[in-house]
Amino acid sequence: MKTGFNLLLWTPFVTEEHFGILGKLKATGYDGAEIPLFAGDPAHYKKVAKALKDNGLKCTTCTVMPDGEHNPISADAKSREKAVDYLKWAIDCNQALGSEVLCGPYYQPLGGKFFSGKGPTPEEKQRAAEVHRRIADYAQKAGVVLAIECLNRFECYFLNTLDDGAAHAKRVNHPNFGVMYDSFHANVEEKDPVGCIKKNLKMIRHVHVSENDRGTPGKGHVPFKKIFKALRAGGYNEWLTIEAFGTSLPELAATTCVWRELSASPEECYQFGYKTIKEGWDAAA
Repeated sequence: MKTGFNLLLWTPFVTEEHFGILGKLKATGYDGAEIPLFAGDPAHYKKVAKALKDNGLKCTTCTVMPDGEHNPISADAKSREKAVDYLKWAIDCNQALGSEVLCGPYYQPLGGKFFSGKGPTPEEKQRAAEVHRRIADYAQKAGVVLAIECLNRFECYFLNTLDDGAAHAKRVNHPNFGVMYDSFHANVEEKDPVGCIKKNLKMIRHVHVSENDRGTPGKGHVPFKKIFKALRAGGYNEWLTIEAFGTSLPELAATTCVWRELSASPEECYQFGYKTIKEGWDAAA
């Protein structure tokens, strides 16, 4: 098992001013950092890769579809092609970073204005599978695993539960494409946030450790000990990466609905969060 921390707590675009955070994560005990990919180019991320290496950290990444012009489920072929190009860019940045995993809800743009008023159609499911099959080939050649994220119903309509994500991964039918389990979204959508892990474990390629309020893991009511036990008992031995939010990202507030600080401090979040993972995982042995 590897522990990671998503830098979205501080920024959507990692630059030299954030490199000091990497040393603090390493000193806490983390194995890696999760780098958000919303802007930049491979040349920039090679600099980030050096900072990660200098601090003895590995990495994963996350991204979202940037707007309605880049939409894998759109009926517009040009929009789907732009989505493919965007995801290839993200994979190129992953390769520059030496990242192991690209995770995120990269199947539709986020936010209420993109809601259809109903669930995903068979045509949308087919379009997304075709787009993701293409990028799975591209990612495999780059040595990057794809882990699609299921979001709660207030953020998207295409994939909400782990069953939804697993069914989509089966439609994509590519060995380099799987799903991510996110404990925050599972807390909202799953009838059984632990049982869904046991049912879909073979499809899980990445895990986000996220509290019910998206604050410090272990300070809320998500049953992390049971979650870790289900993962460990099933043989999961990949990343456990904390994703937490604060007020530093006003550009994401409309989607994440975070208007106030959810942790006492960033230090509490990554230090107590690490303790929550380490103690919970060890207890699950």
